[in-house]
Amino acid sequence: MKEPTVAISAIEHHAYCPRQSALIHVDGIWADNPHTIRGHRAHKRVDNPNMSRKERDRQVLKAVPLWSEEYGLAGRADVIEIYPNGRIFPVEHKAGVQHGDAANLQLSAQAICLEEMLDIDISEGFVWYGGTRRKIRVLIDSQLRSKTIQTINEIRTYLCSGVLPVAPNDKRCESCQLLHHCLPGVVASPRAITSYLRRELWGS
Repeated sequence: MKEPTVAISAIEHHAYCPRQSALIHVDGIWADNPHTIRGHRAHKRVDNPNMSRKERDRQVLKAVPLWSEEYGLAGRADVIEIYPNGRIFPVEHKAGVQHGDAANLQLSAQAICLEEMLDIDISEGFVWYGGTRRKIRVLIDSQLRSKTIQTINEIRTYLCSGVLPVAPNDKRCESCQLLHHCLPGVVASPRAITSYLRRELWGS
């Protein structure tokens, strides 16, 4: 049986919260909140491949499909920049500001796909943060690659098992668009589960 393909977008979700990622990519649950809506709006310019064009000294390709047979990855890059000297850089676009290494992991996965697809080496890429209007250079070194591959393997584990990771029930949950689907305050405690079932099913 062929193992499931991991979506590159799942890497960012997993970095934020493995349970959130599993709810989206295993159970197919999605809900929007102000953060996700802002992200969708910010991505309109890079989600259309017809917007690809020449900018100054480089070719800028948008919404480029990516895949890796070796790692079972598929998705797309927001932007690929191609320079006259042949160098290629993936560029990930984020609407807000930097939070942890989620965007870097996603960028690293894009580089891994491009290396396999084009038989080249990619040692760096960029993340554009709309919140600060800054383009940050990211070194795609062995440490980042190793963490990316580890993340891919962790995602594939719950894709194969169908078992949701444990709810963190911490500060991350307050901003999560899947809060009401996840119910972290309920599932994190056996006593809370019992109380929830009594209230919802038996009205007691």
